[in-house]
Amino acid sequence: MAPFGTAGGPDGAEPDGSGHGTTDDPGATDDPHETVLTLAYDTEPDARTVERALGPEAGDVPDDRARASVAREGSTLTIRVAAADLVALRAGANTWLSLVAVAERCVDLTDGVAVGRGR
Repeated sequence: MAPFGTAGGPDGAEPDGSGHGTTDDPGATDDPHETVLTLAYDTEPDARTVERALGPEAGDVPDDRARASVAREGSTLTIRVAAADLVALRAGANTWLSLVAVAERCVDLTDGVAVGRGR
C-alpha cells in the first residue's frame, strides 16, 4: 500500500514544504486527527476503477485544514484523511464518502458494459 504523503516529492515531502510524510513512520502526519476508510470490493477491477476515479481528487480538494490520500492493494481501497481539527476531519470524511458513493454508482452503471477509452 502506498504510504500517506506519496503525492509529494521522492522523499515523501509535500510540494509546499510542509514535511508531511517525512517522519520515520510513512503514515505519520503533523495533523493531530486522522481517519482511515478501508473499502473492500468484490473484484480488483472494481477497486481499481474507484481508485482511478478518486485519485485526482486527493490533490484537488482545496482545504487548508485537511488532506487525503488514496491507495489500493488488490481489491481493497484505503482512503486516509488527516485534519487539523475534528470539524475538518468530519467534513473531509463526509466529502470522501460522498466521492466514493458517486464512483461506486458509476461502477454499478457500467458493470458488464464495455467502456471505450475514446478516440
